[in-house]
Amino acid sequence: MTLTSTDNGLILGEDGKVRPLWAASDPLMRQYYDEEWGMPVTDEQGVYERIVLEGFQVGLSWATVLRKRENFREAFHNFEVDTVASFGEEKVEELLQNAGIIRQRAKINAAINNARATQALREEGGLPQLVWSFKPEVTPRPLSMSEVATVSEESKALAKALKKKGFSFVGPTTMYALMEAIGIIDNHLVGSHRRGTSGIWGE
Repeated sequence: MTLTSTDNGLILGEDGKVRPLWAASDPLMRQYYDEEWGMPVTDEQGVYERIVLEGFQVGLSWATVLRKRENFREAFHNFEVDTVASFGEEKVEELLQNAGIIRQRAKINAAINNARATQALREEGGLPQLVWSFKPEVTPRPLSMSEVATVSEESKALAKALKKKGFSFVGPTTMYALMEAIGIIDNHLVGSHRRGTSGIWGE
């Protein structure tokens, strides 16, 4: 793929579409950026999956998680909340032997714990309602990657609220990444072909 840099760090691809560098070269990352990142996710299973994957990403690159995503979906039964909530220690040990996923006990336990916390939230409106209640009044409008934040007051508040409800691996930076990923904010750079495409925010 032929890439041409623009003045603000965006990359013009040979397909005529402008993307940030992180989404411009790797085909899997490009597909994720073009088709999924920043699009609204409002169902329980979808939001739960993203929280789990963002938790596994802590300390690693998103590309690492994305390449293992289908393995994660198989291992965690497509992130069906009630099924994962039923996992016991025997299942944890099985997952720790699964080379197709990230084998970290604390993160695996967090995924199970967060499924149980998601179940409990159903009595209070559900996980998506809680997460989306932290949507800010305005979205960022970064002109370059140097202007892209990694945390916000809303992500701090969301992390605090989820921890209070028993969730783990949901720090403010991780929750900011979640908010970007599921469309709560539009952090596409101004000038990107994806800016304003979520239907939540204008350009």
